[in-house]
Formats: sequence, structure tokens, C-alpha cells
Amino acid sequence: MPLIEIHNLYKVYNPGEENEVRALAGVSTQIERGEFVAVLGTSGSGKSTMMNILGCLDTPSHGTYRLGGTPVEQLSDNQLSKIRSLAIGFIFQGYNLIKDLTALENVELPLVYRNMGRAKRRRIATEALQRVGLGDRLQHLPSEMSGGQQQRVAIARAISTAPPILMADEPTGNLDSRSSREIMELLRALNRQGTTIILITHDRELAGYAARTIELRDGRIISDQPTVLAKEGAV
Repeated sequence: MPLIEIHNLYKVYNPGEENEVRALAGVSTQIERGEFVAVLGTSGSGKSTMMNILGCLDTPSHGTYRLGGTPVEQLSDNQLSKIRSLAIGFIFQGYNLIKDLTALENVELPLVYRNMGRAKRRRIATEALQRVGLGDRLQHLPSEMSGGQQQRVAIARAISTAPPILMADEPTGNLDSRSSREIMELLRALNRQGTTIILITHDRELAGYAARTIELRDGRIISDQPTVLAKEGAV
């Protein structure tokens, strides 16, 4: 059974009106457990809408979406929230760290929301930061770290709950070339350890880090094929 399966998916804004927009127009695909998939497209292609639906942040207008066999489009808001909490980790271009909290405290946040005891969540958050190479930055504030380090904190926060799926929306958009390479290699390493990675990007070269690329244009899939991994050091 595919981890993710969508069939004839539509997302229509302002239906029936003059300014109707079909952000997705009949999208169908499958993603298996453990894949590293890039969703590639220019602005307005529908890639962000697709991520929002796959990430249970939005629901389709028509079509079906099954996550691990569960029909997502039939779930309530509370059920969708639970899936987001348990099954999906998110990484965004803007890091979304709380400036007055240390790296450790930022990573602990999703564990606090799970009512996890202080000692356990501190141990898990520490281990997550060590996995992304920030074991020596636990007590640093975001303002005391580089952009690449802040994005590593965001990744540590996303993986602290051990989600089977990690969704990265333009994760290197605010970073220089070196930091971008480091972040993409980190995502590749997490994928090798079993995490399903879905990368949303407009950058074809960045998509080369994924093993498969789904390209969107005007809300439709125009290409879905294996990609050659980026060469060492290339972004």
C-alpha cells in the first residue's frame, strides 16, 4: 500500500465566479514509504497547494487523498490536526523559530504540546539537535546563530516527534550556497535513515537531490520521473 495516494485531485478557489482559480486540476500520483520526492514548479504552478493538501493543512475540492490507507478528505479538523501532530514534520523557508527561546527550547515545543515530561522532552530535543550537528548550540538563541544553523534547529524541531513524513517547503530559500548544500545533504541523510521526504521547490537543481521529481504546471502534473542525484557539492 502506498504511503500517499491521491487521485483526480482538484483545488478550486472562488468556484463558479469570474475569478475562479483551479490551483490543482486533476492531479493523481502515489508516494511510497521511504521515498525522497521533489515537487517542482514555478510560482502559481500549484506546488504549494499540493503540499498544503498532502500535509493536511488544507482539503481538496474534489478527488481522493489516502494517507496510509486512510481517506483524508473525510476527516474532521481535529482528526487532521492529530495527523499533522503525529505523522508529518514541516520545514519552512522562514525557520519559524521563537526568538526568545533557545535552540533546545524551540525543539522542545512540539513535545510540550504532547504533554511530555520535562526530562524526557529535554533528552529527545537534545538528541535531535545532535543529529543535525548542533549539540554545541543547545543554549543559543536564534539571533546568535547563522541562517543555516537556524534551519538546522527547525529541522531538529520537525524530527523531534519522529514523524514518518517530512515536508520541506523551499527550505534553502534564505540560505547561501554552502548552507543550502548542508541542509540538502542533511535531508538526504534523514531519508537514508527511513524518513519519507517531500521537497517543495522552484529550483530544478535543488530538486536533483531527490530521487524522483514531480513537476507541476498550471495545476497539472506534466512530468513524474526519477531524477539523477545532484553531484557532491552542487546546489
